[in-house]
Amino acid sequence: MKCHFCARAIDTTERVGFRDECPGCGRPVHVCLNCDFYDPAYNNSCRETMAERVVDKDRFNFCEYFTPAQNSRAAGASRTKSAAQSKLEELFKKSK
Repeated sequence: MKCHFCARAIDTTERVGFRDECPGCGRPVHVCLNCDFYDPAYNNSCRETMAERVVDKDRFNFCEYFTPAQNSRAAGASRTKSAAQSKLEELFKKSK
């Protein structure tokens, strides 16, 4: 996975501990923003319905459902956003 704060690649072959830190920036790794279930469109910004509410998404937490975010999902979301932005610009471009 990549650190949400500095984008450094982090080896997640072993379980991510509650208080693990990124070797690049020293920020906590076990945070909602680094979790595969994190999605601002869902209730409490989490796709896992059994997870307890976490207020500070960028601070370490003790959520048992934490799963390191998949980089491919983030890359796919970026491509989708870029494609949508292009369509909007094309739709609203001014004719001269």
